[in-house]
Amino acid sequence: MALSTSSRRSRYGRSALGGPVQGWLYAAPTAIFVIALFVIPLLLVLQMSGSDWPLLRGNKGLNFPENFVDAATHRLFWDSVQFTVLYTVITTVLLIGLGLGLALLVQESTAWKGFLRTAFLLPSALGLASASLLFYVLYSPIAGPFSNLMESWGITFLGSPEGALWSTVFLIVWRFAGFYMLLLLVGLQGIPEDIYEAARIDGGSRWQIFRDITVPLLRPTFALTTVMCVTGSLLAFDQFYILTKGGPDNSTMTVVQLIYNIAFQGQNSLGIAAALSVIVLFALVIINVVQLRAFRRPEES
Repeated sequence: MALSTSSRRSRYGRSALGGPVQGWLYAAPTAIFVIALFVIPLLLVLQMSGSDWPLLRGNKGLNFPENFVDAATHRLFWDSVQFTVLYTVITTVLLIGLGLGLALLVQESTAWKGFLRTAFLLPSALGLASASLLFYVLYSPIAGPFSNLMESWGITFLGSPEGALWSTVFLIVWRFAGFYMLLLLVGLQGIPEDIYEAARIDGGSRWQIFRDITVPLLRPTFALTTVMCVTGSLLAFDQFYILTKGGPDNSTMTVVQLIYNIAFQGQNSLGIAAALSVIVLFALVIINVVQLRAFRRPEES
């Protein structure tokens, strides 16, 4: 009896002691991943932002706040900010609006539901760089399938600032509309059907049900999709680097592409590029906080 009691105590003691240790062991891979790929690079960027750090000569000493002044007074800084904000507003409105429309269509459809989901979601399986290269060929006035039509009509997809902007927006909408449709569809399916039944019994029209039930109950999903879309658009780089290289005449230069150019082309200054990266980081934090507060329910404010 005594032996049984002592063994039970030792077993309980090991389990109580092993619980926290096992928890730390389970969390260790993720913690190492976050530290190695987020915390350490962030600290390095903060160090670079306050240092005179040429690309090929390493750290030359403290250079704060000159790096931030040089970044904010760069000749393309405000133009790139203006273009990035314009691009972000256009893509956010189109992606969330079209994603919601596709989600409603897929939810309502019965016979074609599986086909429509697959068709809308299929472009999301293609990487953004691969999609950009595909559209670069499609937009080419030499090798593209529309080259003869473009030549006869005298139009070009990437030769003017407006054409380059809307050609890139079309690529992004084609690539990501299905992804946002999927997110919004999950939100729609999370709304209890009983609420819709009660609204129909009370005589609510489709528009009234959508306005007074669907949209308010999709608030958390709208918050998620808006934060993701705005963040991704503000950090746009691949599509513009492949399609336009910031042209024509730097009219499609995004902030992230400007960081790349400062670091690896022209000035070759990692310090100024890091300072601009820190500015973008703080702007993203503020924008995301504002978005999340805006999507709070009135009772949560």
